[in-house]
Amino acid sequence: MTLKIADRATVPPFIVMDVLHASAQRAAQGLPVFHMAAGQPSVGIPHGVTERLKDLLDRDPMGYTVSLGIPELRQKIADHYQTTQGVTIAPERVVVTTGSSGAFILAFSSCFAPGDRVGLAAPGYPAYPSILRSLGIEPVRIPVGPDSRYQPTVEVLEKLGEKLDGLIVASPSNPTGTVMPADELEKLCQWCDANGVRLISDEIYHGITFGDPAVSATRFSQTPVIINSFSKYFCMTGWRLGWMVVPEDMVRPIECLTQNLFISAPTLSQYAGTLVFDHLEELEQRVQGYAANRALLLDALPAAGITRFAPPDGAFYLYADVSHLTNDSLSFCQRMLAECGVAAAPGVDFDPIGGQSSVRFSFARDHQHVKQAVEALTGWLSRQS
Repeated sequence: MTLKIADRATVPPFIVMDVLHASAQRAAQGLPVFHMAAGQPSVGIPHGVTERLKDLLDRDPMGYTVSLGIPELRQKIADHYQTTQGVTIAPERVVVTTGSSGAFILAFSSCFAPGDRVGLAAPGYPAYPSILRSLGIEPVRIPVGPDSRYQPTVEVLEKLGEKLDGLIVASPSNPTGTVMPADELEKLCQWCDANGVRLISDEIYHGITFGDPAVSATRFSQTPVIINSFSKYFCMTGWRLGWMVVPEDMVRPIECLTQNLFISAPTLSQYAGTLVFDHLEELEQRVQGYAANRALLLDALPAAGITRFAPPDGAFYLYADVSHLTNDSLSFCQRMLAECGVAAAPGVDFDPIGGQSSVRFSFARDHQHVKQAVEALTGWLSRQS
């Protein structure tokens, strides 16, 4: 007997995860794999944090915490905004979450009702529309390109002419790594407030920029919901820890949702997050490593014939137009992995229509690994007709 599977469960796959699975299968066969697919730092949490956690594990049973997060972590996060953005955030507005993924579920559930329409850039992070659809919310793709730095600016929204209940913006963005300038973000916040649009500001790549620091929407309005994570800059991907900054009137509703959906973020991860703020100098050195990898790609890819891309301002991605090589990015990336061992993310994961001729390269690994990946990729591209 076959029983019903709810429509909300029929979302597209997150293709990057499929690429990781194929990469693991190739590695299990003893074949080389050069990892340029996942947005995951290759180094973990600073060693000094794990040493201090060992002592904590000996004397703390690691039970549930309060649903909004341990007070010391919420205070550390609030202090971080004062230091990096010059903005005073009450720690009571900080919500600690089970990764940014948990934060998106809480944000979308609390801000939007079934049938609401939420705009998002295309190309963009593939989980946005999947989570929205699973909640009965309609994602509205907003085609963006190099002319707007792949960002949904006010001008882009005015031309779109769509009635939106919400808008998701990511700066630095995934997959393009572009950063929205402060004046553009301010105008966007003002436009959203004036038009009754709830802004969800995805800031999980803050801290990883290669010019001016990224600006938080907290500078310009108290109505946006801010999403951030310990996975990228803080190198805590597997710890599944994120946070939100929410308007005061949303704190209690989100607390109740958290109590029922997640209970609380992992306790050990919360203590680790509190401690990692003491190691920012080490984390800044890692950003310099990403900068060196970025410089390598900016030189090597044009020499290999891939010339159409927006140089990333932040994050650790380069989103390239490969239309001179393929109009099927999925099969192109499958062949790339099978024939030269380079694992990259097909653009169709981020834009089902325009992404057919694009590829995202991640440069989050150590410099030697990225250098070897570039050598393998360059040799393979030279053999393509």
